[in-house]
Amino acid sequence: MTDTPLNLAALDAGRSELRAAYLPDTRAVSSARGIHHTALISSDAERTIRFYQEILEFPLTEIIENRDYKGSNHFFFDVGNGNLMAFFDFPGLDLGPYAEVLGGLHHLAISVTPESWRHLRSKLDAAGVPYQVESGTSIYFRDPDGARIELLADPLGEMYGTTVL
Repeated sequence: MTDTPLNLAALDAGRSELRAAYLPDTRAVSSARGIHHTALISSDAERTIRFYQEILEFPLTEIIENRDYKGSNHFFFDVGNGNLMAFFDFPGLDLGPYAEVLGGLHHLAISVTPESWRHLRSKLDAAGVPYQVESGTSIYFRDPDGARIELLADPLGEMYGTTVL
């Protein structure tokens, strides 16, 4: 991947134009009820379960057979507030390693309390999971298959002091 020099002033101007065009003073009500689940791919169901349930303390809620691929597991974790994080494994398929591509997952941000953020950070330390802290409220790390996860201690609907909901 090659880095292209950026014209930050032009990018700021473009962001302002998007804001003016698409952020009305009164926002319409969404047609959606929320995210039912986000599905990622796991190369090893047990390793994924141990990581998310034991280190991150997201309870496993169910394991069912994937309706789209016989023999594949579809398993779910409770990430709070009625939201689920799900995984598929695909035994027999030779899938390559995780890659960030256009249209793919960049990261999944999961809201936690500041107390839980500190606690989970200590668990990442104890497990030897490398991470990066940003702005004092975000921890970025990779799960066992390389997906980037963020634990965010900002309240739901806020991002670094800005209301985004």
